[in-house]
Amino acid sequence: MRLRRPVSSRIVLPSVVAVLVLVNLAENGRLPSLGLANAVVAILLLSLLVWWAGGTRNDVGLGRGTLWRGAQWASALVGIVAAVYLIGALLPFTRELFSDSRTRHLTGGEVALRMFVTVPLGTVLLEEYAFRGVLYGLIRRSHGVLAPMAVSSVLFGLWHVLPSLSLATEKPALTAVFGHTPTGAVVADIGAVLFTAAAGVLFCELRRRSDSLLAPIGLHWATNALGYLAAFVLARTR
Repeated sequence: MRLRRPVSSRIVLPSVVAVLVLVNLAENGRLPSLGLANAVVAILLLSLLVWWAGGTRNDVGLGRGTLWRGAQWASALVGIVAAVYLIGALLPFTRELFSDSRTRHLTGGEVALRMFVTVPLGTVLLEEYAFRGVLYGLIRRSHGVLAPMAVSSVLFGLWHVLPSLSLATEKPALTAVFGHTPTGAVVADIGAVLFTAAAGVLFCELRRRSDSLLAPIGLHWATNALGYLAAFVLARTR
């Protein structure tokens, strides 16, 4: 149901950003956290803001007529990532890239929990709905394609500032390059922000080409969840 008099995007978009800032601070220990419920609350609030702006399911990439096409895209992308990860894990000179201290002491059940609960619910659905769904969709209504892609991708990069602060020490391949110094941590963090912003551009393009949020959801889940699986398997085979 649309509002007869939707609120201006000048009010709604800053509200969307405010919600994301609060969630980001909570998820990274700067504010009290509700765990996985952070994502649920954020998605509900963002959905209310979309409705407040007069938006619909089509605006966020979840229109009924696009779901099948999006599912096809998602399936294909998951298969491609799985193939690339398998090849990378088998080749000696790329195998170390999958090493991650965060998976070193996990059990198989804990890895499965991350792959099928924590990653899809706590990371992928929230981030895709927020950045490629709500932000991209609402801005595109009045500013074409390039503006929503740019804004969404830049904010997606900044979203990763806090979670990437310890990246250089969690990934052995990066530790060898950046070491344990504060300068190395800052450089690694900047690199992570730039990389995720570039990934945001790719996710937006998948959303545009498929006209469905399911396509970037599929790629995002595959890169994160299958990365955990590859790191876990390789750690057990050494």
